[in-house]
Amino acid sequence: MPKRKIKFTRTELKQQRDALARFKRYLPTLKLKQQQVQSSIVQARQQFREKEHAVNTTGKTISSYDGLFNDVAGINFTKLSEPDSVNTSTHSIAGVYVPRFENIAFPKADFSLFATAPWVDKAIEDLKELNQQKAELGILQECLDLLQAELKKVMQRVNLFEKVKIPDTLENIRRIRIALGDQMTAGVARAKIAKAKLEQKEHGNSLEAAAV
Repeated sequence: MPKRKIKFTRTELKQQRDALARFKRYLPTLKLKQQQVQSSIVQARQQFREKEHAVNTTGKTISSYDGLFNDVAGINFTKLSEPDSVNTSTHSIAGVYVPRFENIAFPKADFSLFATAPWVDKAIEDLKELNQQKAELGILQECLDLLQAELKKVMQRVNLFEKVKIPDTLENIRRIRIALGDQMTAGVARAKIAKAKLEQKEHGNSLEAAAV
């Protein structure tokens, strides 16, 4: 987008000064937002690492059942541990609306707990735990992605104000002030010339009057 051509007038000078004041007033707010989002990203990454560790730990527990799953006829471990629904809510972190895990629902057991080995129920509970942790991990990743996207946007705006808007406005003010100064100097020079001509004309008229 091409820059707007500035006018070398006092009205333009006031507009540029007002714009500079707005930019300087808004920049600290942007920088504060940047710090808040950066801090939130640090916390979200820590939560993500903790949840990722939990997923790995539960996964190792599940691996101990690998040789047993095929020995239980009529029980679909995958189906019984697959979530029916994962419910989330939305909340604000540093002004960014992100998802938050609320609860998870699983299908009810369709087998007799008394007719199966005790480890079967424990295995299904562990599988459910793993799937819940994975769901929470996915939500944390989405939260982190949203915060990182917001940080990128805020940093772009900070750079725009610091490296483009404010320097350009300062340069515009400098150029306008120089131009206005030149106009004033030229005006004074023209006034002096006009005054000199007027005085010369009046002097000439005086001489003519005296000669008569």
